[in-house]
Amino acid sequence: PSLTQTNRAFHRMLRDGVPVEYPRPDGSIAGDHVRLVDFSDVRANDWLAVNQFTVIEGPHNRRPDIVVFVNGLPLGLIELKNAADEDATIWSAYAQLQTYKAEIASLLHYNAALVVSDGLQARLGSVTANQEWFKVWRTIDGEGDAPKTALELEVLVRGVFDRQRFLDLLQHFIVFEEDPDSGALHKIIAGYHQFHAVNAAVEETVRASGMTPGLAGGRVVQEEPGTYWVGRMHGGKPGDRRAGVVWHTQGSGKSFSMLFYAARIVRHPTMQNPTLVVLTDRNDLDDQLFGQFQRCADILGQVPVQAGGREDLRVLLNRASGGVVFTTIHKFMPEKGEAMPELSARQNIVVIADEAHRSQYGFGGKVNEKTGEMSYGFASNLRDALPNASFIGFTGTPIEKTDANTRAVFGDYISIYDIQRAVADKATVPIYYESRISKLSLNAAALPTIDAEFDEITEGEELTKKEQIKSKWAALEALVGDPKRIALVAADLVTHFEKRLEAMDGKAMIVCMSRRICVDLYNALIALRPDWASTANDDAEAEKGKACVVKVVMTGSADDGPDWQPHIRSKDKRRKLANRFKDAKDPFRIVIVRDMWLTGFDA
Repeated sequence: PSLTQTNRAFHRMLRDGVPVEYPRPDGSIAGDHVRLVDFSDVRANDWLAVNQFTVIEGPHNRRPDIVVFVNGLPLGLIELKNAADEDATIWSAYAQLQTYKAEIASLLHYNAALVVSDGLQARLGSVTANQEWFKVWRTIDGEGDAPKTALELEVLVRGVFDRQRFLDLLQHFIVFEEDPDSGALHKIIAGYHQFHAVNAAVEETVRASGMTPGLAGGRVVQEEPGTYWVGRMHGGKPGDRRAGVVWHTQGSGKSFSMLFYAARIVRHPTMQNPTLVVLTDRNDLDDQLFGQFQRCADILGQVPVQAGGREDLRVLLNRASGGVVFTTIHKFMPEKGEAMPELSARQNIVVIADEAHRSQYGFGGKVNEKTGEMSYGFASNLRDALPNASFIGFTGTPIEKTDANTRAVFGDYISIYDIQRAVADKATVPIYYESRISKLSLNAAALPTIDAEFDEITEGEELTKKEQIKSKWAALEALVGDPKRIALVAADLVTHFEKRLEAMDGKAMIVCMSRRICVDLYNALIALRPDWASTANDDAEAEKGKACVVKVVMTGSADDGPDWQPHIRSKDKRRKLANRFKDAKDPFRIVIVRDMWLTGFDA
C-alpha cells in the first residue's frame, strides 16, 4: 500500500480503535476495540515533543526538527527553518517534508498533522497536501483572531497542539476523500474557521434540541482584513429548535464544514444517536453533497442514504434512531388535498439545510392576491413532518437583514467567515467585476407579475422541472438568446479573451441561460475563430497543437436533436473534460455551461 493508504488505515484505528478478539471464560471468542488514545480524558494520555528526533530507514538517516508523540505514536511533525537565513523560507521546510516522505516514509505512516515554519510564518497541512493546501491558523481559542503582534508559529502551536484541541482534531476533523475525477486519495484537515464553527454548532444544536439545559455566553470579534467570528447564538434558548446559521463564504469548504458537523453531532452522547436530514433545494446539489458525504462515510461511522421520492423519504424517516438522510425540500409535499403527515416526533432529529436563506425553501406563508388564501411553503410541511426537530443552516452568502423568515426557523449566526477573510487566508481567490452590458429589448414593467404568477402555478414542482417550464413559458430566454445579441456577445468575448491572454495565461467559463444559447454561442464563437472548434470525440491528441479549444459542457439526451449531440456526453467523458480544464497546460481554455460545474467545481 502507498503512504497515503497506510496513513488512512492507521487513522481509522486511531479514531475508532484497533479491532481485537479475546477468549471469554466459557471458551467462546469475543470482539472488541483497543483504544490507542483516550479521547475522553486528556490526562490519561502520554505527551512528548522531541527535538531533532533521528529516524534511520535503509540508507537514509534524517532528523526532523520536532516530532510530537501521543502515547508513543508520532502524530505531529514540525519542520523549522531559520528566519535569519534569507534563503530559507517555509517552503524550504515544505521541500524538506517531501524528502522525508520519500526517504523515511515509515515515520509518516502515523502522522496526523504537518507544520512548516520559518519562525515567523507557519502553515498546517497533511501528508497529501501540496503547497496550496498548507494553511494559516489564525486563532488560539476560537473566540477571534490572535493579537496581530503574535507570531504565526506561536498561534498555530498553541491553537492546534493544545492537548484537548489536538485530540478533537484527531477524532473529528480529519477526513480522507477519493477525488471523483482523478481517483487520487486526499487527506483533509479542517481549517481554523471550520474547526471552531463546527464545535460552536454542536454546542448550539445540543442546546436547541432541548436534550440538555442550555448554556449562556457569547463572543464577537471582528478584525481586518475580513470578518472571522464564532460564538453562541444571540437569543438562543434551550429547546427552541433553532441551532443557528453558519455563514462561510463560497469556496471556503462549506461542504466539509457540514461533513465535520454531521460527524461530530452523530457521535455526541447527549444526542443519543440522532437522525440527520440533509436538505437542499435542487436535485443536482443533493447529488453533489450526497456524493461528498458518501466518499467520506468513514468519519460518519455509517453510510448516508438518499431519498428517491416522497414515499421513500417517509420510509427512511420512520426509524427509531440513527441515519443520515439526504433529500430535497420538494419531497416534503403532502398528497394533493391532504395535510402533511407527521413522520417522526423524536427530539433528536437535526435538519441541516444547505443555502438555508434561499426563497425556494418557502419559509413563511404567502397570500394569493386573487383568492386571498394563505398558502405555506415547503418549510411548513417540514415542520409538520418533523415537529420536534432542530434546524441548522449553512450558507455561502449572508442572510438579508430584512429576512425574518430564515432567522425564525434557524436563528441567528453562530459563525461568520466572509469573502475578504477567505481571500486573505488564500482559501479562495479574489473576485473582480467588470461591467460589460448587452441590452435586451423587453417590457420591464411586466416582469414582476410574470414571476409571481409563475411561482404560483409551479408551486410543488422540483426546481429542475420548474426551470424547464419557465424557459418554455417566458419569452425572456428568446430575448437573451436573440441571434444578433449572441453575435455581439461572441465578438466581445473573443476580443476580451485574446487581449487577456496577451497579458496573462488563463481559462474562461461562460454561463448561459439555456442549453440552446450555449450551443448557439459556441457556433458564433467558432464562426469567428474556426480553429477553436472542438474535435470529434474530444480527441486530446488532435487538440494538443491548438492555441485554444472551446467546448460546451451540458446534459442532454437523444431527443435533443443532431445539432446538440456533439455537446452531450456521458458522466465519465465530462469527468475527463473536467480534469483537462483544470490542467493549465491543456489547450481546452474556454468552457460554455448552463448549470454544470458551477457549484463545488474546484479549478
